Amino acid sequence: MTLFAARLLALVAAAFAAVAAPAPATPASPTPAPSADSAGAAPALNWVLPLFTDKEGFRSMTLRGTAVRPVGKNIAVTDLNITIFTGDAKAQVDSVLLSSSALFLAKEQRASGDGGVRFIRDDFEVTGNAWTYDHATRKLTLDRAVRTTFRVQLNDILK
Repeated sequence: MTLFAARLLALVAAAFAAVAAPAPATPASPTPAPSADSAGAAPALNWVLPLFTDKEGFRSMTLRGTAVRPVGKNIAVTDLNITIFTGDAKAQVDSVLLSSSALFLAKEQRASGDGGVRFIRDDFEVTGNAWTYDHATRKLTLDRAVRTTFRVQLNDILK
């Protein structure tokens, strides 16, 4: 993690710690239950966290959520949107990951959720449930209800 990303995460943690107002009552959701450290923290709304490559400082990914809450040292995110970039000077979008609720482990740069996920690239799209995305390896693991749609021609796939 870059120094900038580490400082940004520290600022987010400090902002959560500074909030003293109790959280408003919300209907039950599939997000993880808050820990004792975050029991009274109000959610951060319209959250955005850009992450960059360590050496060159190119954009690596951008995380967005309509609401986030700290869960221990992790972050519970509602309406997660991860835009994954190529990590070079072109800064092109490689793929997009969408989920209605997820847990983001900032230090490991890993996200996971029990609900549904949609992973979109130009050449294919994958949906499923019970998922984990590890940004270091750029690997998405799906456990249930997996569906893949290819947007490219697959020649001799059954040979």
